Amino acid sequence: MNLEGSRTFSSTLKISQIGIWWFIVLINLGYIMVWLMMPTDTFFLHWLPVMQAKTDPIYFGKQGTTVLVYTFPILLMATLATLYHQLIQKASNHNTKSKVGFLRKASWRKPLLVNGPLGIISKTEFSFIIMFVLLLIWSLCSYLHGMFENAALQAANEREQVWEAKLENSALALGLVGNICLAFLFFPVSRGSSVLRFFGLTSEASIKYHIWLGHITMTLFTAHGLCYVTFWDKTHQMSEILTWNKVGISNVAGVVALLAGLTMWTATLPLIRRKFFELFFYIHHLYIVFVVFFVLHVGFSYSCIMLPGLYLFLIDRYLRFLQSQQKIRLVSARVLPCEAVELNFAKNPGLCYGPTSIIFINIPSISKLQWHPFSITSCSHTDSDTLSIVIKSSGNWSRTLYQKLSTSSPPSQLDVSIEGPYGPALTFFSRHEMLVMVSGGSGITPFISIIRLLLFKANNEGGKTLKVLLICSFKKSIDLTMIDLLLPVSGTALDTSRLQLQIEAYVTREKQPPTNDRKLNQTLWFKSNALDEPVSAVFGQNSWLYLGTIITTSFILFLLIIAILTRYYVYPIDHNSDLIYPYFLRSILSMLFMCVSIVIVATFAFLWNRKQNKALKQIKNTSTPTTSPGSIYNKIDRELESPPLQSFVQPAKIHYGERPDIKKILSNCNGSSIGVLVSGPREMRHEVASMCTSCSTDDLHFESISFNW
Repeated sequence: MNLEGSRTFSSTLKISQIGIWWFIVLINLGYIMVWLMMPTDTFFLHWLPVMQAKTDPIYFGKQGTTVLVYTFPILLMATLATLYHQLIQKASNHNTKSKVGFLRKASWRKPLLVNGPLGIISKTEFSFIIMFVLLLIWSLCSYLHGMFENAALQAANEREQVWEAKLENSALALGLVGNICLAFLFFPVSRGSSVLRFFGLTSEASIKYHIWLGHITMTLFTAHGLCYVTFWDKTHQMSEILTWNKVGISNVAGVVALLAGLTMWTATLPLIRRKFFELFFYIHHLYIVFVVFFVLHVGFSYSCIMLPGLYLFLIDRYLRFLQSQQKIRLVSARVLPCEAVELNFAKNPGLCYGPTSIIFINIPSISKLQWHPFSITSCSHTDSDTLSIVIKSSGNWSRTLYQKLSTSSPPSQLDVSIEGPYGPALTFFSRHEMLVMVSGGSGITPFISIIRLLLFKANNEGGKTLKVLLICSFKKSIDLTMIDLLLPVSGTALDTSRLQLQIEAYVTREKQPPTNDRKLNQTLWFKSNALDEPVSAVFGQNSWLYLGTIITTSFILFLLIIAILTRYYVYPIDHNSDLIYPYFLRSILSMLFMCVSIVIVATFAFLWNRKQNKALKQIKNTSTPTTSPGSIYNKIDRELESPPLQSFVQPAKIHYGERPDIKKILSNCNGSSIGVLVSGPREMRHEVASMCTSCSTDDLHFESISFNW
């Protein structure tokens, strides 16, 4: 492609991105407007009847309106977002810069609150929190205002006291507001979500939103249940708690859903989640019981309000399941004396990921059910054939892995499954004049990929070299071997002197260097298995297009099945009277067909992609010579090797018996734009955030990397 053609192509991509971006923003604004108007009489008395009249009841029934209003816009936005990300990926291949709206502005990412109960909150997060809380307050007040106006008439008709009618109305209003939180609850836990990526969010950074929404949801639903129980007790109707109506609300299903939710909520207490993580992990699977019985409680038609987030989560969850069925080729493991292990996997050369990305891994020989997230330490630019992660012994699972690999007779093979990688779409580390990275213990691992990327850019790109200051704190001097991981296991051909890297290492629990010699790292090389595959995205380089196709096609298939079911089975029975055909049976069939549609389409796409990849691989194998002897795949299986020839430990300045004075270090940093990244214990992250917030200058740009949920 000539220069003029390349410019035309880049301009077309840019215009397409802008058009899709604005279209998605308009859909999002319309969706927000629906939530604002939903508690009002205007919506129920004017808008809703018009929409119901235009929705064909013969094929979809009353649920057709809720699907059109609440589900279709979000799934359309998710589909358009996949196309947007695919265009960004093409633009990046043609060296076209792309940015994600106002959420990327540095001033909005600066910490606003640090020591509050919600942790570190940026200006952007605080703004959205305030808007969401106002939405909940507005909705609750609007519902109560409309219901209390008719409370006296309701009390007279049902022979109740006015306060009893208001209590019943309050219980209903709390449940309706709780549904708002439930509608957004599943968005943050969809790891490969195109919606999260569009707003510049990652799944690991969005977990805290899921936690916040979970607390609010369970608070509202608990209050909803308690108010109804109190009302039934005062009106001598406690038998209502055990009713399962053929048409309308099923109270027993609501009780089961609430009990499942309360059990999960209890397991999220810090005492249980941190000390008994496995118990928390297993109990959290009760979300299946919660969702199923919630749908049976309110009916599938009303559940379409929270369907979009759940639908995208189910697609993401099933794609993760398909990816996890593949066994991954584990090439080597670097065992460190500080009880840390670096695992190196074979990687598809076409797989690209950004620094600070993570993968979830499962090792069946340790636990068949447990999945754990770890930062990717390799760089896709410099490590084209391998993907690396570092695991520090800090729990039963990681300790068992270290013991398995550090024995005198380590295994020659190790079965591993993965999910991911997941990470940010774009990184802006290079936009700063200086980068200050503060880590504590194993918190250094996310910074390894950043340093490797910056080392690659320093060797391959012109211009001014970015200054990098790495401040790492360790408890013992033996933990200094973590710095060796800054370079890959096979060393590097890049000139490390081109990177202006300064390392300040602090050993907090030892006042002087150890007298004995430092133990060397050990490298284990594993035998290959013909069935193992390299790490790759679920659908390769076209993952976004495949995801958009799956969302669209599965939803169309679901609507088609529901239309056939309603027209030829349900409609002849009840003629949309809602008084004959059982709600629970319609809900069960709808949930079943929704899951079946997702499974059919996603499985077909997955198998089709594998078939295409196998055909392409066969063509490459017949048209290209065998791999060179220096390739990672043809290395002779070995048990032990020495560490890389180059090491960053030598130029590192080591301080014993002291902690880093972050305030002094930041005050001595010069530059118009200084990026401050922190990864480590909660106290360290809050300390650095407080210092960046207290500074009156806008030169410091703070960002926290944390997996402490």
